[in-house]
Amino acid sequence: MGDGPVRVGRALRLVLLIALALLFLIPFWLLVRNGLAADRDITSAEWSLLPRQVRWSNVREVFGDSSVPFARSLLNSALIAVATTLGTLLLASLAGYGLARIPYRHANKVFYGILGTLLVPAAVTFVPSFVLVSSLGWVSTLRGLIVPTLFSAFACFVFRQYFLGFPRELEDAAQIDGLGYWRTYWLVVVPNARPVFAAVGTIVFLGAWNSFLWPLVIGQDQSAWTVQVVLSSYTTAQVVRLHELFVAAAVSILPLLLVFLCFQRWIVAGVERSGID
Repeated sequence: MGDGPVRVGRALRLVLLIALALLFLIPFWLLVRNGLAADRDITSAEWSLLPRQVRWSNVREVFGDSSVPFARSLLNSALIAVATTLGTLLLASLAGYGLARIPYRHANKVFYGILGTLLVPAAVTFVPSFVLVSSLGWVSTLRGLIVPTLFSAFACFVFRQYFLGFPRELEDAAQIDGLGYWRTYWLVVVPNARPVFAAVGTIVFLGAWNSFLWPLVIGQDQSAWTVQVVLSSYTTAQVVRLHELFVAAAVSILPLLLVFLCFQRWIVAGVERSGID
């Protein structure tokens, strides 16, 4: 007799989860639906679940528009996001491991100084960063878009907290075998910290892909535009290119979905181990 209520409870939870999943999928459906519709169908008062006519030519129009380098912007965003993610993981993990494991009497002071940078608003450092990048001649270059964003105090904090709880027995065994801090980090720590690397890397990748203000200011030439800057170009004071905007937005989220699907298992494990909220 106890199985009945349990099954009812499971069925209700399943129905609730399905309803919530459909609710969260509505924005993505609207992107696809409006992207494959004509502008008159998007703005029509008689709205329908499906467009009156599916226009696959909208996709070709976005990629074939010579006035907006959408394909180039996807490549730029991919290069910037991947380079920023790899660079941030390398620098932040090295800093976190050094602060957690290498004896140094001023380590806590350095750590608190890094945390202090989280209290500084980004708007305060924006102008000095632009002046520095401009003086180096990095405007409208990938270097100007990548290098100033490589170090993350948040990522450093997460890695330090994780390495403080890392099993010392593994490191002691490596030191007995004659490995120093550098080789211990590469051969022992990194392979056993993949979930945390995946979790932090995903956060950094999302931030780099969705970054708008810094690429807008630094990428003054069309050849350096990112996908977020291109999306803003579809909406101007004179005209709003609706179907192109929706198609471009739908395509721009595909890499994010791909990253999440590929690293989902490690991301969940990394969040559990690192305590990322």
